[in-house]
Amino acid sequence: MSGNDAATATATAQTTDRPAAGAPSPDGPPRGLGVSVPSADAHAKAGGTYPYAADLWAEGLLWAAVLRSPHAHARILSVDTSAAAAMPGVRAVVTHADVPGATTHGRKIADRPVFAHDVVRHHGEPIAAVAADHPDTARLAAAAITVEYELLDAVTDPEQSFAAPPLHPDGNLIRHIPLRYGDPEATGEVVVEGLYRIGRQDPAPIGAEAGLAVPRPDGGVELYTASTDPHTDRDLAAACFGLEPERVKVVVTGVPGATADREDAGFQLPLGLLALRTGCPVKLAATREESFLGHSHRHPTLLRYRHHADAEGRLVKVEAQILMDAGAYADSSAESLAAAVAFACGPYVVPHAFVEGWAVRTNNPPSGHVRGEGALQVCAAYEGQMDKLAAALGLDGAELRLRNVLATGDLLPTGQTVTCPAPVAELLRAVRDFELPSLPKDAPEEEWLLPGGLDGAGEPGAVRRGVGYGVGMVHMLGAEGTDEVSTATVKIHEGRATVICAAVETGQGFATLARQIVQEVLGLDEVQVAPVDTDQPPAGPTTHGRHTWVSGGAVERAAKMVRTQLLQPMAHKLGMSTELLQIQEGRITSYDGAFSTTVAEAVAGKELWATAQCRPHPTEPLDADGQGDAFVGLAFCAVRAVVDVDIELGTVRVVELAVAQDVGRVLNPAQLRARIEAGVTQGVGAALTENLRTASGLVRHPDLTGYALPTALDAPAVRIVKLVEERDVVATFGAKAASAVPVVTAPAAVASAVRAATGRPVNRLPIRPSSAVATANS
Repeated sequence: MSGNDAATATATAQTTDRPAAGAPSPDGPPRGLGVSVPSADAHAKAGGTYPYAADLWAEGLLWAAVLRSPHAHARILSVDTSAAAAMPGVRAVVTHADVPGATTHGRKIADRPVFAHDVVRHHGEPIAAVAADHPDTARLAAAAITVEYELLDAVTDPEQSFAAPPLHPDGNLIRHIPLRYGDPEATGEVVVEGLYRIGRQDPAPIGAEAGLAVPRPDGGVELYTASTDPHTDRDLAAACFGLEPERVKVVVTGVPGATADREDAGFQLPLGLLALRTGCPVKLAATREESFLGHSHRHPTLLRYRHHADAEGRLVKVEAQILMDAGAYADSSAESLAAAVAFACGPYVVPHAFVEGWAVRTNNPPSGHVRGEGALQVCAAYEGQMDKLAAALGLDGAELRLRNVLATGDLLPTGQTVTCPAPVAELLRAVRDFELPSLPKDAPEEEWLLPGGLDGAGEPGAVRRGVGYGVGMVHMLGAEGTDEVSTATVKIHEGRATVICAAVETGQGFATLARQIVQEVLGLDEVQVAPVDTDQPPAGPTTHGRHTWVSGGAVERAAKMVRTQLLQPMAHKLGMSTELLQIQEGRITSYDGAFSTTVAEAVAGKELWATAQCRPHPTEPLDADGQGDAFVGLAFCAVRAVVDVDIELGTVRVVELAVAQDVGRVLNPAQLRARIEAGVTQGVGAALTENLRTASGLVRHPDLTGYALPTALDAPAVRIVKLVEERDVVATFGAKAASAVPVVTAPAAVASAVRAATGRPVNRLPIRPSSAVATANS
């Protein structure tokens, strides 16, 4: 975003009740909530001193390598490790027979083997692991392990999974959700149908997936990884190692960004086993190919839709079938399916809805948690349906959507009342009314930015411009009865404050937010956030914007308890309650101005601390009809996409994305804008380029040449035209999740714009060039 764009975004956001973004406080640099406090780790990352897991070292270090299956589905007849074990420098070789505890693992369902031992169920599944004194030796030793396979037919089409022989002892069906809402006999005057396919997006984590395992004197082990959920990883590892949880410690090293779960257990567990076997520290740094093969991806999804509407364009009924490809193991597929089914109708009022959702096992790469899971897939489909309805009725796409949008007090098809702010109409109007970018017709042809790049083969005469819309929604926090809780401690020592909370900083800004909260409550400038490990109380996973709400709430409560401890002696001495003393701009003053001192003076020589928890109100699982209050809160976004399409070559350039978002409250303007821009760009990748392709279950081109991430040259202009700050009264600070909903919405908007430019249905993501070539009469 340019400086002018940033200024526009700040001006159009509703920020009149707080200082301007980045404004310094009277006492120095910006601090507290509502201002652009710099990122807590910015200097370390810019200076190259940030401690990533790939940089870790220990005395006596050994290196690990993992042998992975070259097949998608095969029976293992034998595994011979003798040649590997005999190689000079090899210190240990482990297989399934060397797992002392539980031989399977999983965050929700323990169905995934530590090492495959009877059947291989996906390409890249771990078979064995080696520890050696040099990384090349470890890799050569892993390659020297001989595995005899009997190839089996791979089930790669999720539609075939229902009739296929069981791929797993638990069967092929992970979850089925039938949602029934309203009258099944209801019909509309206008009916449109569509079939949509969403590809396999990889989180493609920045930085190597790596870890270090160090054995402990008590027979336990410490795991140094970029975990996003350290306590769950600890418990999972302890079960597999046959150890008590207190003898396994997970220390979170620097996370180089995460839009999904990082450091899959397939990396962590072999590390710990090798460290326990050898008694030495063991390090593993995965190659990019191993990352593509090992970690979870966005669920490829097949969606069938039928929309009914009346003659004025108001929705009457939505019918849908959603089939999610979970890959070989369950992971978070049940939760992703629940989001997909619940949001299958989008942020629209639908009197009657009938949705069938399935998540099934196949021999494809594993699927799991990726930002916006479930919601992105259905958003692309229901927005495609809204475009079809608009065309059938002769209505403008934005107008049709405005006739149907949700508002606070409406019901979701799950029967849950939308109690949080839902300014969907306001968001849509904001992007619709924002000025369109100018056409390049007045510029010389050589200055045109053509689809396909500066050296593209296209001609200006073949370029068509399209404008399209996407409106999306996501849920915040866990769903369906998940016990959301986080614990935080705030300490004051030697005039400084320290926050201790096991909420992992993954780039979402929690470490910066925690500093801002303590600065706001206690008036201290010097606030640090302690490194995260499992000796601290749990804070839960880094998903669904939960750390802003749950962990931020715990930090705020702990800071307020410390504030009371600090003010009580003063209040007692002055003969007043603590409520009559305020902390502002680094000073403590009484309501009448008769007493005033600096916070620095007040905390001098004192040691204060408090621990607090935050637990939002509970939710409930969806019942047999897909009904229930399954979500704590919702966030919404509207995007208008402008694209240029070469209708002869099928190449697409995203010219501009205008974004309006429901954010609840802006806590750090610069950080929020960065997260929205990043989310939109990830969505553009899902729309145009990102698809981890497979052939018979085998991953093709598992590298960043074959898997095309958007680069800086591909990133469009992002105009944040409105940030609606209507606070959610049940959320901490009233703030909402910020980064997932633009990821969900942007692909649908881009597809809508390509439809407008070409007249083609555009029913799959990423958009293929053949889908963007205009028909003869369009």
